[in-house]
Amino acid sequence: MTKPIIAAQLYTVREQMRTPEQIAEGLGKIRAIGYTSVQVSGIGEIAPEHLKELLDREQLTVCATHVPWGRLQQDLDNLIAEHKLLGCKHIGLGAMPGEYRQDREGWVRFAREADAIALRIKDQGLQFIYHNHAFEFRKFDGITGLEILIEETNPDAFQFELDTYWIQAGGGNPVAWILKVAGRMQVVHFKDMGNAGDNSPIMTEVGEGNLEWPRIIEACQQIGVEYAAVEQDICRRDPFESLAISYRNLKQLGL
Repeated sequence: MTKPIIAAQLYTVREQMRTPEQIAEGLGKIRAIGYTSVQVSGIGEIAPEHLKELLDREQLTVCATHVPWGRLQQDLDNLIAEHKLLGCKHIGLGAMPGEYRQDREGWVRFAREADAIALRIKDQGLQFIYHNHAFEFRKFDGITGLEILIEETNPDAFQFELDTYWIQAGGGNPVAWILKVAGRMQVVHFKDMGNAGDNSPIMTEVGEGNLEWPRIIEACQQIGVEYAAVEQDICRRDPFESLAISYRNLKQLGL
């Protein structure tokens, strides 16, 4: 089984990468840690051409992005062109907009609208991926929102970018859900969950929390995940140090 490539989700260091100069410096730090790929999400404004130059300088690839729903709806041609420029196959949506989440009908409506967009992306040789949070595990008539997305979309066009922390936070089992989307996930989010000491969960560096990483990694390898993107929305230390700790721990786990 092929091992996933460890990538850095730039959302982790979004506050340190607001300007083109900071982006250039940040990409250098990420490459120095050992990462060879990044997910572009949450950073400051930068021309795609300039970003491509900086990535090439550091010999970094882009495994995926997170883009606004509005651009997927209204600016898809330009979005596709930007991803082709960056050499990035996976166009990601970080979360379903709130207006779709209220009832089952809204979930089905989103699934059908997103599926149509995903098919257009597929026709251009790229791939739409959907990233979950905890709200996808709310049930409607006994079925979770995430299951609605799985059942109401085209498996080839609408794929997933499951987030291990948010699955656990939603009451799910990360390993079971990874296996459930077999054939529909090339990029996964690795994010760990620890305990703050007062029974409240916290995000930690991968390997510093309580998720079952050997089993999670095995499941990802079993279904052919290509990239494991390390993400930590909230860090208790310098975010670049957090990325370094996660990278070292994943290497020790065999990736």
